[in-house]
Amino acid sequence: VYPPARALEVAQDRVDEKTFLNGIGIATADFHAVDNDDQLVAALKAFDGSGVLKTRRMGYDGKGQRVFRNMEAGGFAGTCEAMGNVPLILEAFVPFEREISVIAARGLDGAVVAYDPAENIHRNGILHTSTLPAAIMPETPEAARTAASKILSALNYVGVIGVEFFVLADGSLLANEIAPRVHNSGHWTEAACIVSQFEQHIRAIAGLPLGAPDRHSDCVMENLIGDDVLRVPELLAEPDLMLHLYGKAEARLGRKMGHFTRISRRAS
Repeated sequence: VYPPARALEVAQDRVDEKTFLNGIGIATADFHAVDNDDQLVAALKAFDGSGVLKTRRMGYDGKGQRVFRNMEAGGFAGTCEAMGNVPLILEAFVPFEREISVIAARGLDGAVVAYDPAENIHRNGILHTSTLPAAIMPETPEAARTAASKILSALNYVGVIGVEFFVLADGSLLANEIAPRVHNSGHWTEAACIVSQFEQHIRAIAGLPLGAPDRHSDCVMENLIGDDVLRVPELLAEPDLMLHLYGKAEARLGRKMGHFTRISRRAS
């Protein structure tokens, strides 16, 4: 099975994921596992009353989260029940300057390629835009690619993976999340690269040579969320824009209906 089941085992649980990353030398935000309100109080004390409480499994697009800011570590009876009485994780706040992600692929022969990092902006916990090139220090892209390659090798991975990072003021990185699949922040590759993340995934799992990850254009990918899909007629009138609709029948608040990518040709 490609990607391997081990990748899902690691990525589907936030505590297991961060423990795995730290174990292979990749830094993350500080965290504490939380199973009850007493453990939450202790974890908040450790983080000076602030942090992001998340479900360990099943959360996505900002779901299953609660934020604590500069609060006394007490008086939170019933918090875990309100979160569904499921295993939780409290993550410390990170003073990051921006968020980036790297889409990488590993083939059956162990070859690895990685696309340029995208700079991501989220709104209400949902990815809004991915921009290439990212406004980061020259050494940061290589550090992100190296970390992604280390993850792929440690998992004996085959296929495409997305790895999200926080970028700190000095250009260093903290890994935030692993996505063992093609990823929303890599959708730009279908417009700005000869070989998209989707084709790259098929090449990898079929044992074919991996394609070059180079991009021929700078670009901005933007998600169409809910009623944003009503913008389609005006978007279709724009030059240098690729539109991808998902064919969903109903536009609901917070639902991803599609995306588009505006490209700008790079000077030769």
